[in-house]
Amino acid sequence: MNEMTEFKVRKMAGDKLGFDLSSPEPKKFVRQVVESFLLSQQQAQEEEEEEEPVVEEPLSNKRRVTIQDFRGKTLVSIREYYEKDGKQLPSSKGISLTAEQWSTFRKAVPTIEESIKKVESRLR
Repeated sequence: MNEMTEFKVRKMAGDKLGFDLSSPEPKKFVRQVVESFLLSQQQAQEEEEEEEPVVEEPLSNKRRVTIQDFRGKTLVSIREYYEKDGKQLPSSKGISLTAEQWSTFRKAVPTIEESIKKVESRLR
């Protein structure tokens, strides 16, 4: 693994720019740049990890159920997807439920199924 240190960054930048970056002020500046870069990389990785579904189940060609961690909460999302640049992406059409809301929904499923049967029988 190629490890990059602050010293190596400072040395490479100094060589490329043609002057010495080892005095206190340039050292401080390089340290701030390196820290800013590392922080941005960490944030990008965290955002990527947050958005990646743990489970993904298709309901139809354009609808999916996903379970994912978002900002420390487990969410069950049911939404429509669209294709862009060969990738399936979630649209704003749908709903995301917390684990508690999902549990409440699951308990209501028998009642919902009964209601669906009643409505369907009236339509026949």
